[in-house]
Amino acid sequence: MSKPLLVEVIAYAPTTFYHCTHCEVAWRTMGKSDLVQREQLASSLPPDLAQEYLAVSNWVREQLRRHCDRIVVKVIDAASVEGVFKALRYNARRYPAVIVDGKTRFVGANALEAAAQEIGRRLQGEVTAIAA
Repeated sequence: MSKPLLVEVIAYAPTTFYHCTHCEVAWRTMGKSDLVQREQLASSLPPDLAQEYLAVSNWVREQLRRHCDRIVVKVIDAASVEGVFKALRYNARRYPAVIVDGKTRFVGANALEAAAQEIGRRLQGEVTAIAA
């Protein structure tokens, strides 16, 4: 089996801030709740972007369910340094943007559907090659 197909998704994502892992364990042991982080998640995106992120999240789950270990999906926050770099590199001016295998770019409203078709096409070709 060849290496999994890399699928990168650039989208606005909700953001929360935590302490380091050790500190989080200590805080929780002392009874500190994560109310601040839950509030950050609830208010980090306006409703339209939160709805868009939910669609991206559902799409990612469906792709992983359908293709299992044949794909690796990396979701990149468009507002992060990496997200800005990737958007410039792939000329993605609208989100979500999906980059399949570092080569094929899908941007905007139909990006998820078109990317799903491309992923299926590429993996179908892989299955055909393995069967031959």
